[in-house]
Amino acid sequence: MPQQTWVDRFIRERSLPEDWHARAGVHFDGLAEWLAQMAPTGRRLIGISGAQGTGKSSLAEYLSEALEKSHGKRACILSLDDFYRTKAERRALADKVHPLLATRGVPGTHDVARLTSTIRELLEGSASVRLPVFDKSLDDRSPKDRPAPVDPDILLLEGWCIGARAQTALELAEPINALEAEQDADGRWRQWVNEQLAEDYAPLFDQLDALLLLKPPTFEAVLGWRTLQEHKLIAATGRGMTDTEVVAFISHYERLTRVCIDSLPAIADVLVELDEDHDIATLDIRGA
Repeated sequence: MPQQTWVDRFIRERSLPEDWHARAGVHFDGLAEWLAQMAPTGRRLIGISGAQGTGKSSLAEYLSEALEKSHGKRACILSLDDFYRTKAERRALADKVHPLLATRGVPGTHDVARLTSTIRELLEGSASVRLPVFDKSLDDRSPKDRPAPVDPDILLLEGWCIGARAQTALELAEPINALEAEQDADGRWRQWVNEQLAEDYAPLFDQLDALLLLKPPTFEAVLGWRTLQEHKLIAATGRGMTDTEVVAFISHYERLTRVCIDSLPAIADVLVELDEDHDIATLDIRGA
C-alpha cells in the first residue's frame, strides 16, 4: 500500500489532526527507519515512555505500521496499561496495604510478573502468546484477551512510567500535592510504591534495548492533555471521568510524572520534546 494511502487511513481511523502527515514525514518515518536498523537479525525491546496524553499509543501504532509497510519488520505493541491488575486485585491491595492502591496507575498496580513472562515468550519466539486487554471505561481487565503478532522483530513497550527509577527516602519525605498530604500523610503509600518500582519494575526496564521519551513541557500541560483524552473516551463510549475526577486521578501520578520529566531526558536514546500546543519542538535520536 502506498505510504500516503495508509497514513491517510491511519489519521482518519484515529481522528488525528491533519498535521500528522507532516509530523510523520519529518519525524516519525526517520524514527521507524532507525528502529528497523536496530533489529537486522534479532528481536529488540523498545520502551516508549511519556506522561498521560503525550501520544504514546498513537506513536507506537504508527511506528508498528511504518515498520511493517516500509521496512518489512513485524512489531508487537505492549501497553503497560493493559497489564493493570484487576479491580478485585487492587481492592485487595487497598485493604492490605493502603486505600490509595484501589486506584490504578502507580507501580504496584500492574501485573509485572505477567508482563515480564509475556516479553520473555515473545523474545523467545513463542507462537501462541496472548495479551490482556484493560477496559478503562470499566476500570477492569476485559475477560477477553487478544493474540500477539507471531514472531515479531520489535516489541514496543509503551507506558507512562517506563524507565522510571526509585526515589531516595529524602525525596519521598514531603508530600507534593493535596492527595499525598491528606490521604498519605505518613508516606506509607508512596514508600510502598517506590519499593515496587525498585524491586519489580527496575529489572524489567533494565531489559530495554532503547528508551524513547515523549517529554511534555510541564506537569500542568499533562493535566490538560489527560483531560482531553477523557473527553474522547466519553465521546466514544459514553463513560469516563469528569474534569474534577481527572484532577483527583492524576494526582496519584504527579510525583512520578515529575520525576520522569526531570530525570529521563538524560538517559533516553530518543528524546521527543513537546511544546504547550502538543506539537513536536525537537526530536533527537541520540543512539543513531
